[in-house]
Amino acid sequence: MDKTWAALWIQHSDFADMSPVDLLYKEMLPPEPFLHPVQLKHHHALFRKKFKLDLAAAGEIPLLLDLSADDYYKLYVNGRYVAQGPAQNYKFHYYYNRLDISPFVMDGVNVIAVHVYYQGLVNRAYSSGDLRQGLIAELKAGDKVVCRSDESWTCKRIWKYGDWQTETVGYDTQYLEHIDNRLDVPGWNLPGFDDNNWGHAIPLAKHDYALYSQPTPVVDTYRICPVQITQLNEGHFIVDFGEEITGQFSLEASGAAGDRIEVRCGEELNDDGTVRFQMRCNCNYKEIWTLSDEEQVLENFDYKTFRYVEVISSVAVVDTRAVSAVVRHYPQVKETYATFKSQDPILQGIWDICERALRNCTQESYLDCPSREKGQYLGDNTVIGHGHLYVSGDPRMWKKALHEFALSAAVCPGLMAVVPGNLMQEIADFSCQWPMQLLTYYKLTGDQEFLQEMLPYAEGIVAYFKRYQRGDGLIEHVKEKWNLVDWPDNLRDGYDFPLTRPVGDGCHAVMNAFYIGCIGAVQEIKDILAIPYDDLLPVLKQAFCQRFYRPSTRLFADAEFTDHASLHANVLPLFFGLAPEEAVPAIVELIRHKRFSCGVYMSYFVLKSLAKAGGYALIYELMMSDDEHSWQNMLREGATTAYEAWGKDQKWNTSLCHAWASSPIPVLIEDIIGLIPVTSGGGSYTCETKLRADLQPFELQLTVPAGRIKLSYDGTKLEHLLQHQEGCTS
Repeated sequence: MDKTWAALWIQHSDFADMSPVDLLYKEMLPPEPFLHPVQLKHHHALFRKKFKLDLAAAGEIPLLLDLSADDYYKLYVNGRYVAQGPAQNYKFHYYYNRLDISPFVMDGVNVIAVHVYYQGLVNRAYSSGDLRQGLIAELKAGDKVVCRSDESWTCKRIWKYGDWQTETVGYDTQYLEHIDNRLDVPGWNLPGFDDNNWGHAIPLAKHDYALYSQPTPVVDTYRICPVQITQLNEGHFIVDFGEEITGQFSLEASGAAGDRIEVRCGEELNDDGTVRFQMRCNCNYKEIWTLSDEEQVLENFDYKTFRYVEVISSVAVVDTRAVSAVVRHYPQVKETYATFKSQDPILQGIWDICERALRNCTQESYLDCPSREKGQYLGDNTVIGHGHLYVSGDPRMWKKALHEFALSAAVCPGLMAVVPGNLMQEIADFSCQWPMQLLTYYKLTGDQEFLQEMLPYAEGIVAYFKRYQRGDGLIEHVKEKWNLVDWPDNLRDGYDFPLTRPVGDGCHAVMNAFYIGCIGAVQEIKDILAIPYDDLLPVLKQAFCQRFYRPSTRLFADAEFTDHASLHANVLPLFFGLAPEEAVPAIVELIRHKRFSCGVYMSYFVLKSLAKAGGYALIYELMMSDDEHSWQNMLREGATTAYEAWGKDQKWNTSLCHAWASSPIPVLIEDIIGLIPVTSGGGSYTCETKLRADLQPFELQLTVPAGRIKLSYDGTKLEHLLQHQEGCTS
């Protein structure tokens, strides 16, 4: 823990006699099934505490509230919304948020009101299902404790959002919210509310959380209006927000108690103009809102991703002038956020759908998608972290993500594939990418202290996979973790190896390329830190080529027993520097021929491998192509955020907002515009431009550690300016 608390962890009385359950385990070694009490699932509880303030005596000292909850909270002070959180994490490194509530308090009696949600499901979205519920809160003015959580707090469970029998969506990712306003508690978050009939919170004599300040800010929330509302029939209309967003739909209505309004959210429309609420991504976003007998506002607790909303009401009166959405995502600071403006509508469209995917998939953590899974996947973060660091100018989220995956070494030293959350999943390819991510983060931030701190975890990954090493140094039979290669499985370019779960016997190219790349990244980290080591790469490279390289074709085969040369088995040796010099032209030609015969995730490695081979013209050609496997295909299909696959029908449950498809952002910046740091940490940059003669004019602004970079291309000449805090240098 990073502080000593005067406050107590408090719970709703429903959990008073419950013992927490540890749900962390190796995926292939699950424990005996745990029967969770069903009545505690989908549990919404309201907590309140009044306190007095003498603002004159307090002076200018800020009032700082340290607050955490399990699973999640929404905080109100004197009826005004303040924040929500925390980011999910393991109990042994659980986050709290430090919030300045000075703007929300008044002289005299105030109230802290916290809505705490315990979901009770085991999934990738929440660290839940473990019977850990409640909150801890401590308000201080300087060193003085003004208010703290203890047994004097009142609390009440509410049923407004439904109960444990409510259906779930995604992979048990979230409950639908069939809101019944007749079960609301109006005014519960106001100082004058009478809570005499509420129960009291139950303090824990001892809790098992290790609490640490969340290193990232809470999510930003703001309200937007639709771009269009289309009336289909009386009481039946379609709302279009113009682009895919992440948040909650909101509207005002009036009617008699018991009147019902059906609300359907979706990413696209059906052919008849109605909303496709049975979404491709296994989410059925159809909910019923039941009214009380007064004017009221629809307020969901959990969030969805959607563009369109269909509202159907046969009795209640809906005020279409008061339709909006509350958008949420990681804060975008105008002064540091990247902007890109191109006169080429295709290039602009590709940037826009990738940037929006990064925005929507960066919440309290990075997410694969904000719908079906809402999970932070390690392999996805190779692309997401790299892209988000550029568009946000803020390294804190990627650093936090790297640290969270390092913490999963407590479950497996080879790391877990999805963190946090209590659903255990392991993917070997993803684990091997963590040291590479750490190295890229360091090169773009210069955070050597963090690099040093994380090195033991990187070494632990190498040691874990070394268990599968055979005499020549290559690894085989990596059965404890899923060997993914690519996803979906129909986009593996015919990869000739049995990728069953557990994986088939033998030794294959993709897994070994990632393993050798992992060792290479660890050795480069040790070079940076001036730590001696035995260079393993020459022997491993020789073994890799002996087993997989086919001199007759100058290509790499998928496995020892086959000559099939997939795109994947050749891109990765090129990316990690394993290909003999004579093989590079053949591999580049293979890429030119096969194009993106892969999933969107693997496109990052395809494009980056071409950069290492100097194939910049082919990078641009592939990125801008109108092939079926292209970002332009997404645009043709009406994308406003980048997809999970190249097209809507290329996967059985395609998410239409998936940030692992955002590789054009770092590729455009580093490999087409050619902006690269001269020294680690971005103290200075050079622009080794690879611009094509037919590239149309553009302007790019982004933030690096040294300051704000502005680049302008007029079609013939690229000008760049680095804006330091103290002035400008060009």
